[in-house]
Amino acid sequence: MKLRPARYAARWVLPVTSPPIRDGAVLVDEAGRIVAVGPAASVPVPQDAERIELGEAALLPGLVNVHAHPELTALRGLLEDLPFHEWIPALIRAKREARLSEEDHAAAARWTMIEALAAGITTLAATEDSGAALDALVEAGMRGVVYREVFGPAPEQAEESLAALRAKVEAMRARETDRVRVGISPHAPYSVSDRLFQMAAGYARGEGLPIAIHAAEAEAEDLLVRDGEGPFAGGLRTRGIETPPRARSTIALLDRLGVLEARPLLIHCVRVDHEDIRRIADHGAAVAHCPAANARLGHGIAPLVELLEAGVTVGLGTDSVASNNRLDILEEARLAQLFQRARLRSAGALPADRLLRLATLDGARALGLDSRIGSLEPGKDADLCAVSLAGPHVVPLNDDPVTAIFHAARGSDVVLTAVQGRVLYRDGRVLSLDAERIRPRLEDVAERLARARGRT
Repeated sequence: MKLRPARYAARWVLPVTSPPIRDGAVLVDEAGRIVAVGPAASVPVPQDAERIELGEAALLPGLVNVHAHPELTALRGLLEDLPFHEWIPALIRAKREARLSEEDHAAAARWTMIEALAAGITTLAATEDSGAALDALVEAGMRGVVYREVFGPAPEQAEESLAALRAKVEAMRARETDRVRVGISPHAPYSVSDRLFQMAAGYARGEGLPIAIHAAEAEAEDLLVRDGEGPFAGGLRTRGIETPPRARSTIALLDRLGVLEARPLLIHCVRVDHEDIRRIADHGAAVAHCPAANARLGHGIAPLVELLEAGVTVGLGTDSVASNNRLDILEEARLAQLFQRARLRSAGALPADRLLRLATLDGARALGLDSRIGSLEPGKDADLCAVSLAGPHVVPLNDDPVTAIFHAARGSDVVLTAVQGRVLYRDGRVLSLDAERIRPRLEDVAERLARARGRT
């Protein structure tokens, strides 16, 4: 769809791959591609172009959220203060007892897109069982990857699980667009057998599908993989599933099974050592770093600095709002820095310009999208967000817009979000989805989930 050309002007433009531009502008053509970036005085305004004056704001690439669970949005605030090995079963029980339908999952996924656009997120990677995020991303006009989950801890059910996954993925691929594609996610070592991991990785390689895996997240997972013990092991044994030791670590397990050959997106990687990091780097796998969820569930702090120093591509993720409560990549970036500085006792770890890359270009690279998005450069798609710098919590700026964005501003300071040149959020309103229509359905789903949890 052709658009009207547009020239965006702001107090600051942050290209990512070059220094910030004071009083800058970005010119976007009718195909939604960036034509020019530079000082406003040097960026011409075509006669037919729309002038979008953002004033006291920073214009930067759209933020990239490399890990979320849109279908779980109605569970916000319902699974608090539980250890992970209890949190997972509580989540499963609540969903089962509430008898959630496809329409319920769709409402939750659409609400996630509303929240994401309002926070400047233009690209979102969804990992979920229902696949509801696919249609929600398309309807919202966003960009993303939907990793369809597959489960099966018993080796004898691997063929059946993979066959079901294939059927779901094929149905979804018929609805892919230029901006939204489908992948797969063999869920985690406590829910997927070695055989299913191997088969899923082979399927991904054969079909050219991106693959994402929850990996090295929790102590209970570590105990299961390394020793065949712990709370997850106990639960599996009650189902008649044997739990022998599988490897020295989750990353070593995925390497032994050939899964790392598929260059997966490894979600969390909290419990990794130098040997694990080397394996990740050697295979060119990427990592989704989710500092808020890692902390809230008591998992710990991932060695982000060491991953980056080893050359691993890392993007930022929020995880689900069931485990985080917020969908704010600016906050994730700030927490990423604070946690690393506290962990390493270093006042210089992860400077603000590195956070800018993590939230944009590195996230795009983790999803294989960096040739199209992640920086403001001619020829790239115009995925943009603008963050107000006028709030009292941001002033004074001291001529450092990048530090201001990641240490003073918040997701709620976003004033504009656009994908491929199409404005999807402006002046406090999402333009591509009807929030007033979606909210009652979401609240109905939340009420049923709360009853299932015994909260009402």
